[in-house]
Amino acid sequence: MLELLINKQDNLKTIMLMENGILVEKHEEHEKQKRLEGNIYLGKVVNVLKGMQAAFIDIGEARHSLIKVQDILPKVDITKEKQQEKPIEDVLKEGEKIIIQIKKDGTASKGAKVSTHINLSGRFAVLMPDTKIITVSQKIENEGKRKELIEIAKKVLPANTGVILRTSSENATEEEIQKDIQELEEKWIKIREKATKTQKAPELLYDNMALIRRTAIDIIDRGLERIIVNDKKIYEDVKKMLNDMKNVKIELIEENLFNIYSLSSQIEKMENRKIWLKCGGFITIDRTEALTAIDVNTGKYTGKKNLEETIYKVNQEATVEIARQLRLRDIGGIIIIDYIDMHKDENKELIEKLLKEQLKKDRAKTQAVGFTKLNLFEMTRKNMCNNEYFEE
Repeated sequence: MLELLINKQDNLKTIMLMENGILVEKHEEHEKQKRLEGNIYLGKVVNVLKGMQAAFIDIGEARHSLIKVQDILPKVDITKEKQQEKPIEDVLKEGEKIIIQIKKDGTASKGAKVSTHINLSGRFAVLMPDTKIITVSQKIENEGKRKELIEIAKKVLPANTGVILRTSSENATEEEIQKDIQELEEKWIKIREKATKTQKAPELLYDNMALIRRTAIDIIDRGLERIIVNDKKIYEDVKKMLNDMKNVKIELIEENLFNIYSLSSQIEKMENRKIWLKCGGFITIDRTEALTAIDVNTGKYTGKKNLEETIYKVNQEATVEIARQLRLRDIGGIIIIDYIDMHKDENKELIEKLLKEQLKKDRAKTQAVGFTKLNLFEMTRKNMCNNEYFEE
């Protein structure tokens, strides 16, 4: 059973994804550090930086956001044509109003990264106004299905509008996909109308509710059954956002949700370097600036038959736990897994296959490279919190 818990306590919002009562994802958002990615603003150009081919945009936040010239020029399909760069001063003028979207949240020392290339994300599609790019998620590998999805989208796409068909579109009906695209287009029309009518800049044109939306929309078609919220306003926002998702039950429980599923103890274990496995083995996780090293150990497990089977059993259980910990701790960058040495190549292949299967549950981009000559497993993962607001 897949459940999403949204707990608000004072100024902190915690979003937790549960699989059969086990915590697999946890994200936090503080009111003073609210995630803005996906939000659309009518911004005001405050400084054009000729030497950097960029400009600072006032969006009403403490720090001005940065836009690069390539994020202003019309978006092109880089597989077919090369974007022609122009001097930034020929594209933007100080004092000019401009519709932009937050692609990456700012930090304590830097403002947000913004772009005029708008992406409106829906359940099955990501609408891209003012471009002709039509593409399909890389996770959909069947070439026939990819072509079919593109033809479905073309039937309803307005002129000069592109789209990305998300992974979830693979099992959607033609009607569902087209309805999703049409609703996104209607949303974009309202955003443009608001920008035209407003007399001031900066002005928020569209609040994406980034953290909740990305989590809920991404897992809706992975079997999400229930969303539990403890705050009435968030409850109403979620109901409005998912108003046509009749298969998902949304409940309001006005109490601390950490009391459900012994979440406090599960969260406490997130800080542990050592994680015990049910069989008696354990893994250790050591994070450094350059990479994350994960070590697998037999621990208390002695097995029942032979050494190779004992080692495989621990590695197998460790693989499932490693995939969960990567999501839970949002570990990114280069990851090296030091499995207990297996002598049979078929066992190595089974472990690699299992890890790749488990990584399919991960919403972040991952790449499992495989075993190196030193018998270490190499992979990479992109942090969820650092992902730009864009669906491949």
